[in-house]
Amino acid sequence: MNHDGSRTALGTRGGLFTDLDFDYEARTALGAAACGTGDVGLVLATLERITDGDSLSWFDAWTATAAGLASRGEDALGAGHPDTARWALLAASEYYGKALAFIDGMADQSVMLPTFRAHRACWEKVVDAWAGRCVRVPVPYEGTTMPGYLLRPDATGVPRPTLVMINGSDGSLPGLLGYGAVEAVGRGWNVFLHDGPGQQSLLFEQGIPFRPDWEAVLTPVLDTLVARPDVDADALAGYGISQGGYWITRALAFEHRLRAAVADPGVVDVSEAWTSRLPAPLLTLLREGRREEFDAAMREGTGPVEARVLAFRAKPYRTGDLFDVFTEVLRYQVRDVVGAVDTPMLVLDPADEQFFPGQSRELFGLLPGEKAIVGFSAADGANFHCQPTGRRLTHTVMLDHLADHLPRAAV
Repeated sequence: MNHDGSRTALGTRGGLFTDLDFDYEARTALGAAACGTGDVGLVLATLERITDGDSLSWFDAWTATAAGLASRGEDALGAGHPDTARWALLAASEYYGKALAFIDGMADQSVMLPTFRAHRACWEKVVDAWAGRCVRVPVPYEGTTMPGYLLRPDATGVPRPTLVMINGSDGSLPGLLGYGAVEAVGRGWNVFLHDGPGQQSLLFEQGIPFRPDWEAVLTPVLDTLVARPDVDADALAGYGISQGGYWITRALAFEHRLRAAVADPGVVDVSEAWTSRLPAPLLTLLREGRREEFDAAMREGTGPVEARVLAFRAKPYRTGDLFDVFTEVLRYQVRDVVGAVDTPMLVLDPADEQFFPGQSRELFGLLPGEKAIVGFSAADGANFHCQPTGRRLTHTVMLDHLADHLPRAAV
């Protein structure tokens, strides 16, 4: 689902569902399976139980698969098979998270928090079963802490290059394992995962919303990491996935300790995903600050299902009415700060990008320093937002680029 609740715009060939949003989410599940989360057969069997376009059917199918895997993981723990337990519980965690992909389209959203807690409980068991290779590293943040997890190749505590991964607007934390974390650890790197404001546990459990100035998030993350003996402070890299492509770019205009970073994709202006489908008169009302007229026009032109989806998507922002939501989202752009980015950046540019079309090339043009851009195509099966079925190819490109910018002694 788009950030404004509108439909995506995928191609017409090779679809798993005729509903374009369902089709895209199905592709992400298959891509994660190719990277070791779950299994292709489990994904296909789950998809076969889903009624095309039916949000409740989607939820029921994925929670059933997740529950079965969670039970399998518990049995493996009891039998002393930690490798099997980690695999099953990681898949269970991701599939509980996948079940919530269309919660915004469900009339009864009361299942959201219990399902999220089941998802995170499975993840915490994965962490415990990792034999010291994954350690919890909470990050101080404005009177609370951001939950963080440092994945390491082993438990020796040797200082290593460390990749900080920044999630998107609604991606799951364990889902980042399928977005390059596993491959990075396999190369001998640490990987740091965390929830930031507006993301996952900080939103659902603490009610902390997004913020546009992500340097206020990245800086305490780096402060925490460089104080650890198992992190090489001179070999830090960053990766922002989906809307994280905005957050990492914004943060790097102020935070300069990363040796290199990747935006997947490049995001210049988050608000374009919200405003691109507004009729011109509505956009004029918004930009002229005519709150009451804007809200009245939005109410008149929005059906009950669309209104429910929009209300759900608005929750991570500091919001009141719809005018406030759209006004807040307008702040999420980097044009006025990108000139201060001096970190070497790689921008990924998939064909058929449906959420931020054209913004990867725009960002590449705006970046003032060392930069590169890599396109992905349908011919490689790596088109669409964040290359959902081309992740292994994506990881080779991004990790090679980052390695080329880290100290040779570190890699």
